[in-house]
Amino acid sequence: MTTATATSLLRFATAGSVDDGKSTLVGRLLHDSKSVLADQLEAVERVSLGRGQEAPDLALLTDGLRAEREQGITIDVAYRYFATPRRRFILADTPGHVQYTRNMVTGASTAELAVVLVDARNGVVEQTRRHAAVAALLRVPHVVLAVNKMDLVEYAEPVFAAIAAEFTAYAASLGVKDVLAVPISALAGDNVVEPSAHMDWYGGPTLLEHLETVPVGSDPSAEPARFPVQYVIRPQTEEHPDYRGYAGQLASGVLRVGDAVTVLPSGHTTTVAGIDALGRESDIAWAPQSVTVRLADDIDISRGDLIAAGPAPVPTKDIEATVSHLSERPLRAGDKVLLKHTTRTVRALVKEISYRIDITAPIREGKLEQRSGAEGLDVNDLGHVVLRTAEPLALDSYTDNRRTGSFLLIDPADGTTLTAGMAGEAFETVRTTDAPDEEEWV
Repeated sequence: MTTATATSLLRFATAGSVDDGKSTLVGRLLHDSKSVLADQLEAVERVSLGRGQEAPDLALLTDGLRAEREQGITIDVAYRYFATPRRRFILADTPGHVQYTRNMVTGASTAELAVVLVDARNGVVEQTRRHAAVAALLRVPHVVLAVNKMDLVEYAEPVFAAIAAEFTAYAASLGVKDVLAVPISALAGDNVVEPSAHMDWYGGPTLLEHLETVPVGSDPSAEPARFPVQYVIRPQTEEHPDYRGYAGQLASGVLRVGDAVTVLPSGHTTTVAGIDALGRESDIAWAPQSVTVRLADDIDISRGDLIAAGPAPVPTKDIEATVSHLSERPLRAGDKVLLKHTTRTVRALVKEISYRIDITAPIREGKLEQRSGAEGLDVNDLGHVVLRTAEPLALDSYTDNRRTGSFLLIDPADGTTLTAGMAGEAFETVRTTDAPDEEEWV
């Protein structure tokens, strides 16, 4: 892991229930870190005054849609870029309403940290558990519990301690190992950027201090190299008559000239003969660089193939995965879909909806409850599915590799995204309702 530097980048997402104050927190973070332009602040002040508010409503800095401003809720994912002298940030402010849980999946899919807000008056609620489960499902490495509106509970330490203990225990049961709880008041600015004068009992960092110092990134050499081929380059010019290169973005790991690699799904083996990056030859490439790889042998390789070094995944047509359903159109057993994995898209059949994961039920024996999936998955549902693809795919387990263990299910009729999938089992679950036998796929 790397430590914070002036050039390091942290991608993080905010989540929480409606009216927990996510947009106000993000606005406060931008405002107090001096990341708001003067004309932006003037526009917010003007709109706030028009509503009869004495102080500027900082939530308007992120709620950009007219419907969001009218209703006072976040609907779409709002991405914001800002920087401090210690680090650069890309922030995804995700919706809190259960109707838009799928948007959190989008916002947190590339995040290295998730900030989950809780209203100190309400504590951990159903949507809090849902967002914690999504963060765990997506393998977000770091989670911050921001207990907001502490000013409305008289800055009481016991209130904060009880909420922090309940959430930390729940997150730990989902496999989240790094959880930090911070008591804040986004409206007043307590412990967001500056330490609070009202909570001298809290000795931890402010939210921004933690964001600036939390370890980010990973050591590419600790992961096996995975290189999905995006484009085959064959100039066939007088200058380069025999050049054959495979262009793409290194999804994980490190590739070096001379490395033994396996091309999947064909299984052919060869070695890396050369690496071209930014028009120059290089001896090494690491994720997430975009490069062109040349191999020692002429092999039939096309877009969608995977060049793998180290232990290679076994190509298969039968895939079991934990999924988050994103579409208003339900996902049912027997549905024909397209499956997009890295740069490869194949036809697939939903053989079975094994079960739905009930993240609103109390955890039993340290496990989430699973319920019958025979009726399929509706929007925002989490569940487990079995798929059969027309062509073999080389997927890693999502717990091992977020890039090559993830995929999308797409409606073949109109190209809309139906479901986000994570290969393998994401959670330990216990069955509470036996599902009837599924009709055997033919």
